Amino acid sequence: MDIPTSQLNDGHSIPQLGFGVFQVPPEDTAETVRAALEVGYRHIDTAQMYGNEEGVGQAIAESGIPREELFITSKLNNGNHRPADAERSFEETLRRLGTDRVDLFLIHWPLPTRYDGDFVSTWRTLTGFREDGRARSVGVSNFQPAHLSRIIDETGEVPAVNQIELHPYFGNEQARSASLEHDIRIEAWSPIAQGKVIDDEVLTRIGERHGKTASQVALRWHLQRDHIIFPKSMRRARMQENLEILDFVLSGEEMAEVSALDQGASGRIGPDPDTFDVVPD
Repeated sequence: MDIPTSQLNDGHSIPQLGFGVFQVPPEDTAETVRAALEVGYRHIDTAQMYGNEEGVGQAIAESGIPREELFITSKLNNGNHRPADAERSFEETLRRLGTDRVDLFLIHWPLPTRYDGDFVSTWRTLTGFREDGRARSVGVSNFQPAHLSRIIDETGEVPAVNQIELHPYFGNEQARSASLEHDIRIEAWSPIAQGKVIDDEVLTRIGERHGKTASQVALRWHLQRDHIIFPKSMRRARMQENLEILDFVLSGEEMAEVSALDQGASGRIGPDPDTFDVVPD
């Protein structure tokens, strides 16, 4: 299966369709990721806060797939923003994943109300991981336009990606537009609104024209907007279904119909990045 790639602003490329392990229990992660790799995924998205990096590493080690054929992303825990903590925890991430480098490492949340509002030094620390080769690319997650402007203005370093909540019910257009203005690629988390799209009448009607499900229509909408997506499922059949979005194309009118489902701020499912400040125990 020829999964399309997106070009990053640092010259590297990333598979546009990957597999996410958010909320996959640690004890089930190795088996789940093993199934995803067998189905055909080569881009795995995890995070320190998910608590399942070790399972991802186990599945990768047991797969026999050459490391250069895989794209591995992880993210910094909210409790590890201080530079020394970021350095220590990043080394732990490499150990848990069983690799000497990750392909992409992100600040998971900006936490503007924590750490005296200093996420700039955290960003500088991540760019150091890129410079020494332990992270091929670095980026951010859940960064608002003002957060992006601040780290770029103060460091001169532009993130490769911004991973933000984005789905048909929440276009997150301000963060999306601000990212694209800096040539930052968009990664869309919760691409099918945590399953809320599956019964949507508009998406279902469009899907019927193409012999596809409402979820597949939503995922195809993302691809045609050049978003990077990594839907999660613990069911092998659904993993396969999520890959089967490369053999049809939405028309311009259909794309507009999906975009028109945007509910603005009321469509947001996750926390507001301007106020979210949860640090796990």
